[in-house]
Amino acid sequence: MSQRSERRGIHVDQSELLCKKGCGYYGNAAWQGLCSKCWREEYQRARQRQIQEDWALAEKLQREEEAAYVSSHSSSQTQPPQSHSQHSLATFSKFEEKKTNEKTRKVTTVKKFFSPSSRTAPKKGTRRVGLERYEFLVNPGANMSANHLRNFIVVAPLSSGSSEKVDRVMDQVEKYIMTRLYKSVFCPETSDDEKKDLATQHRIRALHWVTIQMLCVPVDEEIPEVSDSVVKAITDIIEMDPKRVPRDKLACITSCSKHIFNAIRVTKNEPASADDFLPTLIYIVLKANPPRLQSNIQYITRFCNPSRLMTGEDGYYFTNLCCAIAFIEKLDAQSLNLSPEDFEHCMSGHASPRRQDDTAAWPQSGTHVNPALSQIHHNLKLLSSLEKRQQQVIEGAQNLQAELAEWQDSVSREVQEILERYPLEIKPRASAIDAENVENDRLPPPLQPQVFAG
Repeated sequence: MSQRSERRGIHVDQSELLCKKGCGYYGNAAWQGLCSKCWREEYQRARQRQIQEDWALAEKLQREEEAAYVSSHSSSQTQPPQSHSQHSLATFSKFEEKKTNEKTRKVTTVKKFFSPSSRTAPKKGTRRVGLERYEFLVNPGANMSANHLRNFIVVAPLSSGSSEKVDRVMDQVEKYIMTRLYKSVFCPETSDDEKKDLATQHRIRALHWVTIQMLCVPVDEEIPEVSDSVVKAITDIIEMDPKRVPRDKLACITSCSKHIFNAIRVTKNEPASADDFLPTLIYIVLKANPPRLQSNIQYITRFCNPSRLMTGEDGYYFTNLCCAIAFIEKLDAQSLNLSPEDFEHCMSGHASPRRQDDTAAWPQSGTHVNPALSQIHHNLKLLSSLEKRQQQVIEGAQNLQAELAEWQDSVSREVQEILERYPLEIKPRASAIDAENVENDRLPPPLQPQVFAG
């Protein structure tokens, strides 16, 4: 069996795209495979647990310091009076006592930061203000206002059409805020997004030799409609970077994915499946090498409406793009059905699969690195055939020119022979001077001929 038949495609179970908690929403690699809702809950629990651990550690340190201080103070009181020669040791003990007091004060200060409330009794003025606040809250007017506010928060979103209105308002608010804050929040200096961008770009450049056959991409770029869809998909994913609004960046990913599905559908003459989509998306990312890809992914993850990333086609396409980036970062020889030696040679640039002599493993047709090289290869073939045709035309023109010259010489020889055989001689014709001329009557009298009778 040939090596091509043994190749296996990239398969990702759809359950792997969902949240690990099993809530049914799409997960995200930036949230450790969780959706935004579960990630927020997990983060809050982890933060609360960290606060409790810090509080317990602060109490433990305080108890240890207090015990050390008490033991040192009791030992100093039970010791007998020392001589003058041991005065330096007593001075050192006082220094240690002062140091211990300072540590105890610092630990107490740290403990106050984690304290939920002050342990001191409230002052008289504070108690009076709290009583007035309580009397204001128990006022029926205040209760009525609170009920109206509660009804507005709880009941208003349940009215018909309110969710769509809220989504539209959220989209407009997101568009306004993120457009104004784009320069400050996109790829901030406090993050490592720029470092990740450079690493991803270098990785994609190093994988320039990966072909369609290696990824088992069901796309035939020789078909004009498929080639146009591939070019449009590359254009959409590159145009994601200049967009400022997270929703617009997400729309570019969705448009790119739809062009990919169209290319697969035209190639296979049947609807595309998820197993066909992910390898093609990986191939598009490798060919496009979008600028600041990691920064755009992080920007969408941080500031896009979470409901868009958790459900719907936008969330599905975005999750697949994150999976494609993760696959590219972990791409190895086994993923491409190559030996480790061949993979290292290709990554180092010392060898290229399309230059090998194994035609069964690496077919010569359709194994170009990118569309530009494929177009160059196609144009070279056209130029070669055009050169042959042009040579044939030149040879035909030269033959025609020789035939015309020979025909001209033959015609000239025939004309000369005819002239020599039948020379042209024109003899003058004799006529009488005084012949009768009927038109002599029109001559004036001096010129009219006179007839004499003899």
